[in-house]
Amino acid sequence: MNVASSVFLANIPSPDRGVWELGPIPLRAYALCIIAGIVVAIWWGERRWVARGGRAGTVTDIAVWAVPFGLVGGRLYHVATDWHRYFGEGKNPLDALRIWDGGLGIWGAIAFGAVGAWFGCRSKKVPLPVFADAIAPGVVVAQAIGRVGNYFNQELYGGPTDLPWGLEIYQRVNELGDADNLNGVAVNHIPIEVVHPTFLYELLWNLAVAGLVVWADRRFRLGHGRAFAIYVAGYTLGRTWIELMRTDPATMVFGVRVNVWVSVLVFLGAVVYLVLAKKRGPREDLAAIQGTEPPTDDTSRDDDAAVADKDAADAADADKDAEDAEDAHTDKDKDAEKDAEPGTDEPAKESTPSGKE
Repeated sequence: MNVASSVFLANIPSPDRGVWELGPIPLRAYALCIIAGIVVAIWWGERRWVARGGRAGTVTDIAVWAVPFGLVGGRLYHVATDWHRYFGEGKNPLDALRIWDGGLGIWGAIAFGAVGAWFGCRSKKVPLPVFADAIAPGVVVAQAIGRVGNYFNQELYGGPTDLPWGLEIYQRVNELGDADNLNGVAVNHIPIEVVHPTFLYELLWNLAVAGLVVWADRRFRLGHGRAFAIYVAGYTLGRTWIELMRTDPATMVFGVRVNVWVSVLVFLGAVVYLVLAKKRGPREDLAAIQGTEPPTDDTSRDDDAAVADKDAADAADADKDAEDAEDAHTDKDKDAEKDAEPGTDEPAKESTPSGKE
């Protein structure tokens, strides 16, 4: 075994394809990862919502608005910032609609998703910041899952590296023999280059941000959108340095990738919001907003019900005792009246002697 082969054995191999054909239906790993991420975000958001005192099903109902808006916004942002892939000489503008080939910009997804969530929150009569705090860690975990789709598409990686966790890139070709990373199949498993797996760096960073949000939320009882602000600030901080490592084509602004500028600006905005929102007071009472009781009070609520039942039973017993006493008093009066009648035996025996005396 030579040195090169031993290095390759330590590297991360890429999948040989990102699409599987089930008859006429293409099964795309990228699409499956996006769907899985959405499911996880809704599931976790629902659990956090209920734990905060909200009504079950609310997050799912709002997601019906937020998810379609987010997908459209994510695609629009991607096409706007990577327009050179779809417009110009030799390009097909209709490819901009092929969302299944990958390409969702997180900032467009968040912005448009927030608009959809706003509509959903209005219909459910809950504040948008409350909803944002509940779904924050789930959203960043969904982003982490989505990065696995980039791994299958063999995209969004960095420059060459000799680190042991370098990602092997294979030559993929489609059925026409053309180079095609998205729809093709690897010719062999000999890497044409070994690069930084920036998708993996972002995946791990996102999971760490999710943990940070959960910890901070429990420690400081964040409200008024502050948990979501921590997610945004944490994500953009990592996205900035990871974006600088990527080598895929991107729109440049003053010699820097556009997403780096966006990340810096959004990071600053999130930090400012985090500071200002602290002045709005403690976390919102979601139970009061939705007319529900906090889950943590279930036991006390049961105790209150038991006390109420006991009081009702005691009151019923008291009423019964009063009725029994009244019946006894009535019977005593009847006996007294009966004793007072002249035809009775006992009074005759007592009156006779007294009359003789």
